Amino acid sequence: MTAKLLVVGGGKMGSALVEGLLSSGWAPPSEVVVAEASPQRRDELAAPGGPAQRFGGLAIVGEPVPAESAVIAVKPGDAQAACRALASAGVKRVLSVAAGVTLADLAGWCQEATAVLRAMPNTAALVGASATALCAGPGASAEDIDWAKDVMRSVGKVVEVPERWMNAVTGLSGSGPAYMFVVVEAMIEAGVLVGLPREVATDLVSQTLAGCAQLLAKTGEAPAALRASVTSPGGTTAAGLRQLEARAVRSAFVEAVAAATQRASELAG
Repeated sequence: MTAKLLVVGGGKMGSALVEGLLSSGWAPPSEVVVAEASPQRRDELAAPGGPAQRFGGLAIVGEPVPAESAVIAVKPGDAQAACRALASAGVKRVLSVAAGVTLADLAGWCQEATAVLRAMPNTAALVGASATALCAGPGASAEDIDWAKDVMRSVGKVVEVPERWMNAVTGLSGSGPAYMFVVVEAMIEAGVLVGLPREVATDLVSQTLAGCAQLLAKTGEAPAALRASVTSPGGTTAAGLRQLEARAVRSAFVEAVAAATQRASELAG
């Protein structure tokens, strides 16, 4: 029997995709297969509380099997071997989430005439809130692109971009959660400094970040407009923002994204 979808790699990202797809009803568990090379990880996936138990019928195997389509969710250094195995299994549509692996790489490693696509999600995929960029190879049809978007929407929002933007995507949204966590850490420490218990500061900062994200998503207003709306002349927020600007915090973020983009370019070769 040919599976509807084969996910190669049962690590955090592969597992997040499988859980998102099956929870949304994208396909019944019996039509999805996870190929994981590590026996230890296979045992974890099949253990009580793991996805194989929670989604009855989900198969966990040691190597790729025939499937209509496949997602490669392995480390970049393992992507070539994964593509070769998919070619042997006759898979004709492949979506890779392996960082830095180009469409040209995928096309060269896969079977001829295979539709190849690549995506750059981020760690928020683990909670269904990823910001994902997607690009497609020249042999991918509109149907292939819609399929890939549908897969990645199971773990968050998807935007289609040209491949030349993917290093910038990596530097911005791929690495972005780490930047946000630094901000959260700093604000929690600030709360402790001004006298709040750490658990109170943590709750307040976490909810503040979540609330800001919802404001951006639901109001459609520009960040500058939202910032201005809570900045009264001569008020507390204005005083705090003055200190951030004096210490070039805005510039630091710009430089961080630029440096991460450059590094992504170097790693991609």
